[in-house]
Amino acid sequence: MNTEQQLKFSPSIFTIPFLFVIVIWFVYWIEIKFGWNFNKFGVFPRSFDGLKGVICSPFIHSDTKHLFNNSVPLFVLSACLFYFYKEVAVKVLLFGGIMTGLLTWLIARESYHIGASGIVYLLFSFVLFSGVIKKNYRLVAVSFITIFLYGSMVWYVLPIKEGMSWEGHLSGLITGIALALLYRKRGIIKEKFEFTKTEFDSMFDEAGNYAPPVIEEEVELEVELEEIKYKYFYKEEE
Repeated sequence: MNTEQQLKFSPSIFTIPFLFVIVIWFVYWIEIKFGWNFNKFGVFPRSFDGLKGVICSPFIHSDTKHLFNNSVPLFVLSACLFYFYKEVAVKVLLFGGIMTGLLTWLIARESYHIGASGIVYLLFSFVLFSGVIKKNYRLVAVSFITIFLYGSMVWYVLPIKEGMSWEGHLSGLITGIALALLYRKRGIIKEKFEFTKTEFDSMFDEAGNYAPPVIEEEVELEVELEEIKYKYFYKEEE
């Protein structure tokens, strides 16, 4: 499949990103509607019971601001994933989400870690580094746009803000890089340009030395002509 076919637009590209955003808002609405608190379903590091957060935590948010800050980049970056990397998009989202949650479970401080920000950093990292690694000009352009829109996110993989799960951000960033390397040969890759060989190119060997082709001498066919005999008649002068 060539690049043009792989980049063919389809409305289904927005389906999963849209559903993901709808679900996280619906979960938050249920919490508000019934006065429930789902924080205990977040990732709690190095606790067997806390492993349930690997699956549940991306759908749980502490407040409206937290939810909104994750919704916009989640939709934009996941739409980029399903458009430019549709061949591996589902694997990146599912396996990447699980790997991000597990890494958070391993390295994070003892507290409940909730929110889709780990997934956002996973998508940001994958889209950014995949374009650079594959060296395809379209994907590199997407990488630069990603840096322009969300480059400031990189600072939040450090513990610079109280009450923020920087460990989840860091886990998503690391996972995205790992998957970008793993899937570097899948989907759109750097296009190789092949030049059409001309008659002039055939005059050089593989080492670039001038070696014109040997032209066989044409053999002229000798045609035997019949001998022509002439008869002379002398006319006497009058």
